[in-house]
Amino acid sequence: MMIINSTNRFFWTKLQKNLILANKYTIFFILCLFLFVSCNKAESFKVQSLKTNSGWGYTISKDDKIIIKQTVIPVISDNKSFKTEKEALSVGNLVLQKLKDDLSPTVTKKDLFLLAIKT
Repeated sequence: MMIINSTNRFFWTKLQKNLILANKYTIFFILCLFLFVSCNKAESFKVQSLKTNSGWGYTISKDDKIIIKQTVIPVISDNKSFKTEKEALSVGNLVLQKLKDDLSPTVTKKDLFLLAIKT
């Protein structure tokens, strides 16, 4: 006569299913945590206007460290500052957007024209 211990088999099967289920939840939790952290990565870039002797300029900082300080209008041959704070900030925001898009932060004459910056 053969006796099968069905209690141990039942326990082992349940344990395996629970471990597999626990692994799925753990993987799901880690994946959600990674997604949350990567999406909530705060961009620490900041554009600020800068008053100069002859007008306005802008600075772009990252983590409170200035990475770009522009006191004159780029691309033009004269060393003139922006006439208004609004002009300086509009060019600064354009440069910031280029940095965020992983593009070269250079400003072209076309950019100045599109932003209606009078040179």
